[in-house]
Amino acid sequence: MKKGYKQTEVGVIPDDWEVNKIETLTPQNKKYGIVDGPFGSNLKTIHYRKSGIPIITSGYVTEGQFIAKEYLFVDLEKFKQEKRSAVNAGDIVMAKIGARCGASAILPANHPEGILSGNALKISIDEKQFSTYFIWQVLWNLYVKGDLELLRTVGAQPAISMANLKKYQIPLPPTKAEQTAIAAALSDADALIQSLEKLIAKKRNIKQGAMQELLKPKEGWVVRKLGEIAKTIASGKSNTKSNIGNYPIYGSTGIIGWNKSFDYEGHSILVARVGANAGTINIADGKYNVSDNTLMISFSGNVDIFFLFYKLNDCQLHTLVFGSGQPLITGSQLKSLEMAIPSNIPEQTRIATILSDMDAEISALETKLAKYKQVKQGMMQELLTGRIRLV
Repeated sequence: MKKGYKQTEVGVIPDDWEVNKIETLTPQNKKYGIVDGPFGSNLKTIHYRKSGIPIITSGYVTEGQFIAKEYLFVDLEKFKQEKRSAVNAGDIVMAKIGARCGASAILPANHPEGILSGNALKISIDEKQFSTYFIWQVLWNLYVKGDLELLRTVGAQPAISMANLKKYQIPLPPTKAEQTAIAAALSDADALIQSLEKLIAKKRNIKQGAMQELLKPKEGWVVRKLGEIAKTIASGKSNTKSNIGNYPIYGSTGIIGWNKSFDYEGHSILVARVGANAGTINIADGKYNVSDNTLMISFSGNVDIFFLFYKLNDCQLHTLVFGSGQPLITGSQLKSLEMAIPSNIPEQTRIATILSDMDAEISALETKLAKYKQVKQGMMQELLTGRIRLV
């Protein structure tokens, strides 16, 4: 073992770090430092109001940020009855029940006092001794790694055991100053990630506006049925999984295998024909196979296929999907689909190029975002275990 480090219940940490139960991190002179929302029958839809004390639910925190676009409320009288479940700015809010139980976020500064819903819990940290942001980063890292699954109870729905959460042990630097330094470094990384996420969202909105404007019918455009434009519109083969070969098979959920038969060459537009993804589209190129749950639209050079790809996206093919048991879209529906397109291919290409350049920019930003998130994850593994010391 590296000099200056020790083996503990939570792994190898520096000699001067401690291991603490989460319940010891709350203000010891206050009740309900770790508490969940009211029992289901104590907070029902009949108690909801359009204004008053906001209800803080688990859905607001499952992405690691507190995001609440709309609130439900309770009146002051009901809030007083369930005062134990109060939650305040600076508290850590955690999803208690559901597939993403264990996900958490900090209730933002200046947020009004709220009341927890039955599917959420809160942890109040003693800020005189500990950094809330540091503690939250530890909890979020444990959630991302899947370690908080140890706290789940067995039942119809996953749920965090309050008793297990209180007794759960985490490593802590000896001083709040060191905790704060680590928290600041991770906060800077979070700020960079969030700013990039906002930029990507902005670019997507700009692209959406550009699509609406560029694909809107203009003078000189002609209305054609897709069946008149396309060379073929047909589903693939049901037995494409039977022989292993050299070409990818495109199915409704993407590449599902390899096969050397039934290959088509050149660009085509693929439409998911059946299932949850019915109506979604993509472009394939080269030699490939098409499964029978996918429709292939091929062309003979009389149209810019990339323009058609964007045009079909704008047509929102999912609105044509029918059937509740097994959602479906048919080749006949696609053949009958009418759309206005430029009468000349150069104009189609110009529009497709503009939108394609926007997609490329967004894709580059998404790649950068994935890299930043990977770097942040690496920082957490080093800083939250004391492998790298900042003070």
